[in-house]
Amino acid sequence: MRKIAIQGIKGSFHDIAAHQYFAGEELDIVCCRDFESLFREMKSDDNVLGLMAIENTIAGSLLHNYELLRESGMTIVGEHKLHIEHSLMCLPDDDFGSITEVNSHPVALMQCRGYLGRHPQMKVVEVDDTAGAAEQISRLGLRGHAAICHVDAAPLYGMHVLEQGIEDNKHNYTRFLVLCDPWNADRLRDTRKTDKSSIVFTLPHAEGSLSQVLSIFSFYRINLSKIQSLPIIGREWQYLFYVDVCYDDYVRYRQSIDAVRPLTKELHILGEYIGK
Repeated sequence: MRKIAIQGIKGSFHDIAAHQYFAGEELDIVCCRDFESLFREMKSDDNVLGLMAIENTIAGSLLHNYELLRESGMTIVGEHKLHIEHSLMCLPDDDFGSITEVNSHPVALMQCRGYLGRHPQMKVVEVDDTAGAAEQISRLGLRGHAAICHVDAAPLYGMHVLEQGIEDNKHNYTRFLVLCDPWNADRLRDTRKTDKSSIVFTLPHAEGSLSQVLSIFSFYRINLSKIQSLPIIGREWQYLFYVDVCYDDYVRYRQSIDAVRPLTKELHILGEYIGK
């Protein structure tokens, strides 16, 4: 049985993503209040894997999670892209006519802004977790309250689904990273069969330093699928660059890393994995 730490509770999007990625396997889900707790669980037991959201096609990157990943020393061994679909649900005795308040995570509420705008009688209240909203309504018997979360949360908490697919943008996806202790990485993937890598580095505060790095990747025919910069606290106008690269030749990719490394400072490979 695999032990997976996630942020949120059963029925949350992290829970859905974990069961999709490890489809057919028996999972022991460790529910964590926040992402800091997720990494603490992994550090307390090196057999615990982590599954963490890193970016959304609408809300963008989860910047704090990049920092948590870098500081943790954990390794990326996989990724999963989940289609985000939101449903409105309530207690079985409620219906549209009795709903006066809607609860959900602020990102979910933002992604359903158009739908909520068409129902102005519903007061919008933010909570910490999508599935957590359904669980709280069920546990406390909150009549007149509805939750916005994944439809799979409804049977878990005895809720009635009023409407499915209420998200404004139907092309809404979240990318999750599968993480593990570096000592266990080779048990979970064959490095030489990978085709994607996430790296982080700093650069000298000099003109053209980034363009030189990008030119080397281009020379080795390494495709950059994402680049994210974050300021280095206490070092004015200097940045950490988080880069995702894709490749079809592992040896050529490693040659590009060797060529880039002398031009960078503190280059670290966060993980090599199979891209989805």
